Amino acid sequence: MDNIIFIGMPAVGKSTIGVVIAKRLGYQFTDTDLLIQEEEGKLLREIIQEKGTEGFLEVEDRVNANVNVSHTVIAPGGSVVYCENAMKHYKEIGKVVYLQASFETINRRLKNAKNRGVVLKDGQTLKDLYDERVKLFEKYADVTVCEDGLPLEDTIQEVLTALGVE
Repeated sequence: MDNIIFIGMPAVGKSTIGVVIAKRLGYQFTDTDLLIQEEEGKLLREIIQEKGTEGFLEVEDRVNANVNVSHTVIAPGGSVVYCENAMKHYKEIGKVVYLQASFETINRRLKNAKNRGVVLKDGQTLKDLYDERVKLFEKYADVTVCEDGLPLEDTIQEVLTALGVE
């Protein structure tokens, strides 16, 4: 297992959990939303405003498909599962871990999806987005960890156990 890639909805804790797991395993940590912002010189929401949803996804696919790391925990944005090149690449370079949480949990944690740079199509609700993405998360996941009702430390332990490293 060279890399660990977290997928899941926004606010599921990909970055938070990813940083802790990277520290515990002595891995690097990469948040690809930050790579996208760095490469484009703009915030995610600005890229979405300027290029639209499809344009943003093209940028996201390109940046994620070009992540060339080893012994790294990678936290891509939730919309990466729409990016076939990126997901194919991630399946080749590591284990894909789906951090699963119920819609109710996500809805409670996510105060303002637009300000967070969440890719919503016109007229699409957060529930629509959740239902659409869950199928993709399940399709790409090598490992699924349900975090509903778990404190952060327990979720981290569940991930490590599921990966067979603790």
